[in-house]
Amino acid sequence: MRRHWQRAPLIVRGAFPRFADPLSPREVLALARSRDAQSRLVERRGKSWSAEHGPFSAARLKKLPPRDWTVLVQDTNHFSPAADRLLAAFDFVPHARVDDVMVSYAAPGGGVGPHVDSYDVFLLQGRGRRRWRISRQKDHAFVPDLDLKILRRFEPDQEWTLEAGDMLYLPPGVAHDGIAETECLTWSIGFRAPSDRELTAGFLDFLHERLAPEGRYRDPGSAPARHPGEIPAALAAHVARTVSRIRWSAAEMREFAGRFLSEPKAHLYFTPPPRPLSRADFAARAAKRGLALDPRSRLLFSGTMFFLNGERVAVPSAARAIVRRLADERRLEAPVKAGAAFWDTMHAWYLQGFVACEGERA
Repeated sequence: MRRHWQRAPLIVRGAFPRFADPLSPREVLALARSRDAQSRLVERRGKSWSAEHGPFSAARLKKLPPRDWTVLVQDTNHFSPAADRLLAAFDFVPHARVDDVMVSYAAPGGGVGPHVDSYDVFLLQGRGRRRWRISRQKDHAFVPDLDLKILRRFEPDQEWTLEAGDMLYLPPGVAHDGIAETECLTWSIGFRAPSDRELTAGFLDFLHERLAPEGRYRDPGSAPARHPGEIPAALAAHVARTVSRIRWSAAEMREFAGRFLSEPKAHLYFTPPPRPLSRADFAARAAKRGLALDPRSRLLFSGTMFFLNGERVAVPSAARAIVRRLADERRLEAPVKAGAAFWDTMHAWYLQGFVACEGERA
């Protein structure tokens, strides 16, 4: 973190010895056919590129040529417990920065072209081999009229071939191009950083929900307008005074940050259990088996404030220590020893599909 995070690329040979892919190629293609997953197909024909968005039919995938294509599936950690557990190896980065675990399944020659990302990414090689070329070039102009953001010019200055268990870390803004040398799976563990534009827009929405200023512009005794198309100086001054009176506290800023950073992706939804357990049965089963956040859930805390999936949630003081542990570890191994306040909170979250007994999907 001190030497490379957001500073310089890092190649780690054998980062994951005896690495086993969380999903097989067959399972990746099955996700690409699912309406619940976000997927893409990128093909190259000579210097021509094309991109399609899933879900894909089985017939479409069967027609793929023997080389020069890539199927990408986002959020595999939402569908595969093994991919979800892979994130635990990266918990030296705050959970508030986690984006997802994406997989790229490529035929020989497959890739998405030279490009740059705005987020930090660890590229972990699964089965097969992939050759990576990177460049610290400043020219980030894209090829025009393409659905893909492929760099118009790419001048690599470093190159590696990764095999199973090898990993490449890339900070934002480093141009890179990965080409499959064999059929291969590559796992991209991405970490997002909101732009200042996103933060500003989100905070203004947050304020809009809470502000209720009283008053309204009044102009009794005004002279008849000489230029009815001109904004009256008094009205413009009233606007400036009203906006300048907007204030917020440090606590409100912390609350906004917690809500914003714990907000799941817009397309996600949570499913309550079809036959929910009673509070007593749930507590007994979870204490015995262990407890886990649903892979889609984002649980964060700041001091005594707790945030779950974009909302500030109440956590009794007696339960805060163990809920912080759940936020850190995302699962509590059996036996789970906790008091009534904790189980009351967890059962309420369980009924909304946010947590489940270990080994069960919410």
